[in-house]
Amino acid sequence: MVWVPGLGLDRRSSARVRGRIGGAVVHLPGLGRRETVPPAPVLAARLAAELPAGRVVLVGHSQSCGVVAALAEHDPRVAGVLLLGPTPDPRTRRLRVLAGRWARTAVHEPWWQVPLLLAQWATTGPVRMSALWRRTSGERLDGRLRRVRVPVVVLRGSHDALCPHDWARQLAAAAPHGRLVELPGAAHMTPQTHPDEVAAVVADLVRQVS
Repeated sequence: MVWVPGLGLDRRSSARVRGRIGGAVVHLPGLGRRETVPPAPVLAARLAAELPAGRVVLVGHSQSCGVVAALAEHDPRVAGVLLLGPTPDPRTRRLRVLAGRWARTAVHEPWWQVPLLLAQWATTGPVRMSALWRRTSGERLDGRLRRVRVPVVVLRGSHDALCPHDWARQLAAAAPHGRLVELPGAAHMTPQTHPDEVAAVVADLVRQVS
């Protein structure tokens, strides 16, 4: 398994679930690395270069899901894909919509996460986070998933307004071998807040592609 953190996050965001199921972490510019953010195809190539030999299950979170899907379109090493709270829903390209959804999601996140999130965002930096959003927010994730021929699981929390039910359902339906899993009571940061449930979904996907 290879985990790619979400916007501004790093390996700490998946530490709890990886403690249960394992896997390596790949950091990319804007996704745990404070580096100049290249276009989405270059990010996918950077991810490809850091994959281990052999077949892998890729796990993307939030904004990294587009990069994961871009690689899964054509790389034969990718045996399965798990997308956690995939963004961006095209409707969030308007800042007002994005801010409103973020606020509706944040009220359902456990507050113990705040120091951990702030530490990760400080590591990546707001400049790189903003650049990553600009580089990737125009990508149509559903279009990419139509060309992904391996099993794809879309997982969202029931309180995740950044990845609402209709958007997650659309993504799962776009993938030829896609399915949707929803975690009751969870919001957007499922790797941190619901590690047991996420680990179980990963384990099931690994069994499916083994």
